[in-house]
Amino acid sequence: MPIQTIPDFAATTGPLLGLDPGTKTLGLAISDRTRLIATPLVTIHRKKFTPDAAELLDIYDKNEAVGLVIGLPMNMNGTAGPRVQSVKDFANNLMKIRDLPILFWDERMSTMAVTRGMLEADMSRKKRAENVDKLAAGYILQGVLDRLRN
Repeated sequence: MPIQTIPDFAATTGPLLGLDPGTKTLGLAISDRTRLIATPLVTIHRKKFTPDAAELLDIYDKNEAVGLVIGLPMNMNGTAGPRVQSVKDFANNLMKIRDLPILFWDERMSTMAVTRGMLEADMSRKKRAENVDKLAAGYILQGVLDRLRN
């Protein structure tokens, strides 16, 4: 299945899984069936691609997701750096295992935005570290959900 667009996702129904891919972790969030709210789920601590993909697909299936939104770490000036290619490689390898609809979404500032929110909530450093990736996935997914409604 080719990489999807917003209109492609708008033509479907059901929950979407959001992914904030990092070098050490994968933050995950899920939408409700009506696609109004993104809820942070879990952070996967990366090992190797095969077990990471298996855990991701297991969560995808258990939540009956119909599409995967992957945050694309663009540079601040809008260009694509090496991290973007790494994320695209991850997505391509994932699609070799299972043909699923994937939408890339610009994730610039997502981690910074959720970190600022956690600081304002006076969350401890340990709690911030435990939650930042899944909260960033929720932030990314919520951006897509808001766009789908407009």
